[in-house]
Amino acid sequence: MTHVIADDAEAVAVAAELADKFSREAALRDAERILPRAELDELSDSGLLGITVPRSHGGAEVGARTLGEVVRLLSAADSSIGQIPQNHFFFVEVLKENATAQQRDFFYAEVLAGRRFGNALAEKGTGHALEFATRLEPRPDGSYTLTGTKNYSTGALFAHWIPVFALAPDDSLTAAFVPHDAPGVTVVDDWDGIGQRGTASGTVKFEDVPVPADRVVPHHLTFERPEVFGAFGQFIHAAVDTGIARAALEEGGELIRTLARPWGESGADRASEEPLVIQQFGELALLVRAAEALLDRAGAAIDAARRAPADAELAAGASLAVTAARAQADTASLTVANDVFALIGTRSVTGGRNLDRHWRNARTHTLHDPRRWKIQHLGNHALNGVHPPANGIV
Repeated sequence: MTHVIADDAEAVAVAAELADKFSREAALRDAERILPRAELDELSDSGLLGITVPRSHGGAEVGARTLGEVVRLLSAADSSIGQIPQNHFFFVEVLKENATAQQRDFFYAEVLAGRRFGNALAEKGTGHALEFATRLEPRPDGSYTLTGTKNYSTGALFAHWIPVFALAPDDSLTAAFVPHDAPGVTVVDDWDGIGQRGTASGTVKFEDVPVPADRVVPHHLTFERPEVFGAFGQFIHAAVDTGIARAALEEGGELIRTLARPWGESGADRASEEPLVIQQFGELALLVRAAEALLDRAGAAIDAARRAPADAELAAGASLAVTAARAQADTASLTVANDVFALIGTRSVTGGRNLDRHWRNARTHTLHDPRRWKIQHLGNHALNGVHPPANGIV
């Protein structure tokens, strides 16, 4: 039976315990692309997937800071396991924003029972990442049929429900919640990315899939008022990258202490005592500390904005805080995962260690959306006072 977590402190404690367990075979799962089905079942049973459900419906309703720490811990252990629930929490938030009372009652109960949300958002064939061709077509009885193809569908292979972004007949953006085993749904395990191998972020096809009207949420309404929804989704991505950065730092440090040899000119007996190694490793540690601090600050900003939902300034401040955290996590994860190789030496590149998984995972996940636009929004606000746009990805 699925456990129900009571509060923020328990959520972090449970995440730390699971992270310790999941980390033990993370390198093996990556090397052999062993999908984390058993681990995700443990995650469901632990109650962690229900921690953002409101207290009014029996959940812990943890703060964003807590959720960020939970995802960071899981991602440091195994970044695929850390990323898979990103869309799960994302769609719990979709329900909070615009679902009916009846929809919330039903789906919150599903979440507390351990049911997982996947996602079917991105499409390859459109002009840009914010454009969708998948549509809901109305039927005489008030229901719909869903047709389209989605890509990069992280979590869909392991999900009980696959929420889908689709256009309504009036071209407004909706979220349709479709059972994994609904007729006309095909989930294809064709993800072949160099990193995040265990996410199974493949293709989902929908062919005339029946969708009752009470499984459709008018997502477009989210952006007609001050919102931190986009910041929330980006915040979880930042937590994934921050976790990767910490994992690369810690494993790199362990290999410097136990495997690396000092350079002959240094006069040091151990690589970990060589001054230049210590200096460079300190710079990497600083990057990770900055990412972790900005992540925590971003979570606090989201929590503050949620307490005053009509305050556009607080919402914009939360978006900027998350943008900074996302950009720093990008830099930290890629830099640390790359530079530890030079500090360890040639022995670090032997295949059996699979140290490169941290760089591959960081390189893959940070491509979710471009860092350059995070810096653009930060610069435009700092220079011209322009708030980030309400587009769901800032």
